[in-house]
Amino acid sequence: MASANTCWSEENFSCPICLDVFNNPVTTTCGHNFCRTCITKFWDEQIQYKCPVCNKLFNTRPDLQVNTFLSELAAQFRTTVRVKEQLLVEPAEVPCDFCTGTQLKAVKSCLECFMSFCQTHLEPHQRVARLQKHRLVEPMDRLEDRMCKKHDRLLELFCQTEQVCVCQFCTETDHKSHPVVPLKEEYEVKTAQLGKIEAEVPQMIQERKQKIKEITDTVELSSKDADRVIAIGGQVFTALIGCVEKCRDEFNQTVQEKLKSTEKQADALIKELEQEIEDLSNRSSEVKRLSHTEDHLHLLQAFRSLKDPPPTRDWTTVEVRPQSYVGTLRRSLDQLEETLNMEMKKLHGAELKRVQQYEVCVTLDPDTAHPQLILSEDGKQVHHGRVVKILPDNPKRFTNYMHVITRQSFSSGRFYFEVQVKDKTKWYLGVARESIDRIGQTKGTPVTGQWLLYCDKIWLFFMDNPSVRLPLRAQLQKVGVFVDYDEGLVSFYDVEARVHIYSATRCTFSEPLYPFLCPSRHDYEGNNSAPLIISPVNQTD
Repeated sequence: MASANTCWSEENFSCPICLDVFNNPVTTTCGHNFCRTCITKFWDEQIQYKCPVCNKLFNTRPDLQVNTFLSELAAQFRTTVRVKEQLLVEPAEVPCDFCTGTQLKAVKSCLECFMSFCQTHLEPHQRVARLQKHRLVEPMDRLEDRMCKKHDRLLELFCQTEQVCVCQFCTETDHKSHPVVPLKEEYEVKTAQLGKIEAEVPQMIQERKQKIKEITDTVELSSKDADRVIAIGGQVFTALIGCVEKCRDEFNQTVQEKLKSTEKQADALIKELEQEIEDLSNRSSEVKRLSHTEDHLHLLQAFRSLKDPPPTRDWTTVEVRPQSYVGTLRRSLDQLEETLNMEMKKLHGAELKRVQQYEVCVTLDPDTAHPQLILSEDGKQVHHGRVVKILPDNPKRFTNYMHVITRQSFSSGRFYFEVQVKDKTKWYLGVARESIDRIGQTKGTPVTGQWLLYCDKIWLFFMDNPSVRLPLRAQLQKVGVFVDYDEGLVSFYDVEARVHIYSATRCTFSEPLYPFLCPSRHDYEGNNSAPLIISPVNQTD
């Protein structure tokens, strides 16, 4: 039997009426071919019987005969088209294991044959009774991986103990005592978990995008802050440079004026001396001429007319004292220092105003207070009460020194608080890490986790090893404490004078930090009985 020419197109086997591949083709007497159903329906709707292609009229309705040859060719062409319409296998798809040459996409996989089939090669499984009993599933790649390597059986169960896929025989040997479930059941569990993860991931992504925005905003804010500080610093340094140059010019002018005064005095004396020298020289010449004459009469007559000696100064007591420049440079530097102090005070005031923006609200923790300390109800004041209160044991409590810390702690960022020390003669305040010694007598230094300012009447120190002695202002009434945890910085300020007292830099913080207060003891006369008071920040220009 002739086969369809693979070079023919679909048009060679298409009905002129339905434009589809011939189905039961018939031929008219004029030689044109149609599907029997198409031409029959066409003539049923016409008054005259004519050919739809050439319009030839027929007197009577033609008796149509099946075109056997065309019918066979159309059937072969239709089969060829169906095969070609099957998609070729893509890289991510499962290929047919039976196809030779160009592999087609598999439509089913057989769990009995362990092979995958395209639509054409699947036909025996749909026709043969024995093969119809095989389990067909959606196409699966690498079916050998779905088999138990030990028992050569399908992996269709899941061991929940070891979280692995097993076959039926595994449950009777290595996994006999383990809970197992069908793959589908575990699949649903894992799918639910994946669904939860899938739902959580967008939220995690959003959180990270938000964190990126926070970081970007922080960098932008830091950039603006840096520009502002650079501008302020530029103004300050420009002013200082101007002040230095002015002091230098004034110093140079003062020295030059003193030098000019000396030179002027010397010039006047030199002119006077030169005039006396000239007068004396003239008299000397006249005396010399007269002394060489031998005429007695002339000498005696001329001597009477000899001029009196010119008046002269007693130069033994006259001197030009060199100018003293002692103190000139010092006075200029004192003036410069005064100007610098004024600029520093302005700078400290601006710095204090900036750190005050990081004010935090803190209250003292009574569970940490030494038994002799008395705290106010609002947790803002503390003073020494002399009487030892009977309190329950608490590992957080300080039992040897008059210390107390706040309820609040800080593990990152910046914070600032102020403590009133008015009328106090002795106190400690600052910050301390969480793990400081609360029952022993360890000295409070950065090494032991305490960054403290200490006042004892007329002395002020930053507690270190050795301690740093600082100038104490008589009017010190309120101390500000600023901490930049991430930068490792602890700074103290005289709030009323708006002056920086001291900064501990390059500190290493690895634990939460707590604001720390110690009002110290007071004597029987009541000295140092005033409380330390955590005060609200009152920002002023």
